[in-house]
Amino acid sequence: MYMGDYIIIENQIRPFEFACESVSTGTQFIARIDEDKHQLFQDQTFPRQHPSACRFLRPEGNLLRCVIHETSPGQCKHYRCVVMRIFDSRGNCIGYVNGNLSLHSSDPVLRNEWEAAEQRISHISDDVEQWLQKYLEEKGYLIE
Repeated sequence: MYMGDYIIIENQIRPFEFACESVSTGTQFIARIDEDKHQLFQDQTFPRQHPSACRFLRPEGNLLRCVIHETSPGQCKHYRCVVMRIFDSRGNCIGYVNGNLSLHSSDPVLRNEWEAAEQRISHISDDVEQWLQKYLEEKGYLIE
């Protein structure tokens, strides 16, 4: 959500086309709003409420959508917003983990398990994501 600090809209070329720059790489690119997201993009409420969010994110239901998915810069294409979703034994989604391996959950039991896992991560030499998934599955969570 904070890619707004890394993508600058330099100017608008056409109604749904913008000249932009990726601040972290200095790369210029043209952002075109995906045709199926024109209406979503026109609502400016979210960018006004979240000034450091990427200018090309818009809420759609419970999700945030990138409205320039087809022309997004490399830094966005390689970023993984969600690396795993965590479900309880009844199949209810109770949390998710984003690309920098941060847990997002209000479930106190899951948060405690996550804190215990974080204390052990520094000793893991294998794939940390895979280790976390196995750890949580052993605790009875379903991972997707």
